Amino acid sequence: MKNSKIGSSVYHELENAISQSCKSSRTTKQHEELHKALLKKYYNATDVAIDYHRHRIKMNIVMDESRYSPGKVNTNLPLLPTNLIYDNLRTFLKSCIDTDKRSLGFYAQLLRAFTTKEQVRVLV
Repeated sequence: MKNSKIGSSVYHELENAISQSCKSSRTTKQHEELHKALLKKYYNATDVAIDYHRHRIKMNIVMDESRYSPGKVNTNLPLLPTNLIYDNLRTFLKSCIDTDKRSLGFYAQLLRAFTTKEQVRVLV
């Protein structure tokens, strides 16, 4: 029961962070990093670029992870170039949240990094 409360708290805070990051028409570097991290996690993607004015996301999706080797440079990974169009970034990013236990730790670390950067920025 305790884990379920922690998990729902993390998901709730992540949704709040997404909503906060999508409020303004001008996106900060930290907000863009949050958006890219969510997309990379959900789509298993590399080279994510978000065009906020044209409502497009360009990325390369890794098609076969079995060829990935963390000890060497991976130049021959099968990638699928993708160009997505979205209507509402907030809704789109919220739909990219996985609610499994493996993702929970990633989201908690992402929130910690995001909130730490935001707090440091406010204090300076």
